[in-house]
Amino acid sequence: MSRSQALSALALALLAALVLWLVVGEQGGGGMPAGGASSPTGSAAPSGPTPASGAAEGARGADTRDWDDVDACDDSALPRELDPVVDDIEDDGPYAYPDRDGSTFDNREDLLPQEDRGYYREFTVQTPGLATRGARRVVTGGEVDPEVWYFTDDHYQSFCEFAPAG
Repeated sequence: MSRSQALSALALALLAALVLWLVVGEQGGGGMPAGGASSPTGSAAPSGPTPASGAAEGARGADTRDWDDVDACDDSALPRELDPVVDDIEDDGPYAYPDRDGSTFDNREDLLPQEDRGYYREFTVQTPGLATRGARRVVTGGEVDPEVWYFTDDHYQSFCEFAPAG
């Protein structure tokens, strides 16, 4: 095989892999919400919040900060267990895990915009049937009251943005 044929074959294989990756992503592979090419955040995270049984009644996906590269949550990715957590956050407690909920989220994964330490706080979203905290969290950002709300169902591997009702 000549060098140009080998390069052509390699280019064709890479193109085929790219097309396959895009098709799987558009069909919801890896739990990606509709419209997300790589994750619900638009970042390089491998997966995103997966659809849950019953979307939350009050909280809805909203991209309130389009500059932050975090896409809006697909409404079907927001579990019904999210609403009581949002209510608790807005009421400043009580929380399901008072020793953990409301603690500083350090953004070590670097998937959210860089902010000063203490800007982000994390809260547990219950997963029915689990005896542990599970992987679902709300992360809020704001100096005093939450200015922005993020949801993850894969323990900070990806995020999507939502806005509480009201």
